[in-house]
Amino acid sequence: MSTVTAPANYEDLIRLIHERHDEMSKTYQRIAVYLTQNPNEVAVHSVNAIAARCGIHASSFVRFAQSLGYQGFKELQALFQKRLATAAPGFEARVRALETELKVREDRSEAGFLRDLVVRDIASLQDLLERISPAEVETAAEMIETAETVFLVGQLRSAPVVDLLRYILTMLGKRCVLLDPSGGLATHMARTMKASDVLIAVSFRFYANEVVNIADEAGAAGVPLVAITDSTLSPLAKSARVLFAVPEHDYSFSRSLAAPMCLAQALTVAVAARLQKDGDSPRIPTVTGT
Repeated sequence: MSTVTAPANYEDLIRLIHERHDEMSKTYQRIAVYLTQNPNEVAVHSVNAIAARCGIHASSFVRFAQSLGYQGFKELQALFQKRLATAAPGFEARVRALETELKVREDRSEAGFLRDLVVRDIASLQDLLERISPAEVETAAEMIETAETVFLVGQLRSAPVVDLLRYILTMLGKRCVLLDPSGGLATHMARTMKASDVLIAVSFRFYANEVVNIADEAGAAGVPLVAITDSTLSPLAKSARVLFAVPEHDYSFSRSLAAPMCLAQALTVAVAARLQKDGDSPRIPTVTGT
């Protein structure tokens, strides 16, 4: 049995998980990500149900809890249950509420797939409001506004998010450089960044190696980093001055970009308000003509 003193409250537990994450086994890292992204679900489901959702044997959850100093998983789970008394509804609870409100039935038609995605996206957007700190949005907007050049990096599924950011920020008159992976020059282009610039990095599981490496180099060089990712345990977290953790929930086919795209647009609106000195109705210029 471990002699580690178990954290006595939820906040200390999450802090300990973050401190130990890099040294954990791959299985324990997957457990840690689930616990930090789904605290409400951890509070209300049995260890067997949680394990089934993760595709990990329940005994691994028990050993994970013991490695943190608890007698077993129930003792760790009690901290999540205590937190739930004052917490906002979790993602799964929001989905159930929306489905009840819309009086939907199981529907595997093409329209049913659309409904399912819309319900989950609405729940994700509601969850976004609860998770994102207004102070961090303000800080990120200020960093982007004052940056000499805004560098952007995001690959694979993250690419649409940085494409949107580049388009709107360019239309607002900000100098932007997209670290495009084509040609193999993204890492070399990133090494031209200065402390007066800002890097916006977007990456979700499974994190693109080049994006992570660029973020690490930026952090080491003192370049301010705004990260949009899926977890506070993301490899982008250690280098980020502002970290926006937008959890990705299980979808039947693919992961939705509704929440991170909404966050990206909110950041650009905030920057527009600053640049235009208009906090009431900032306007993002659009391309006209053909």
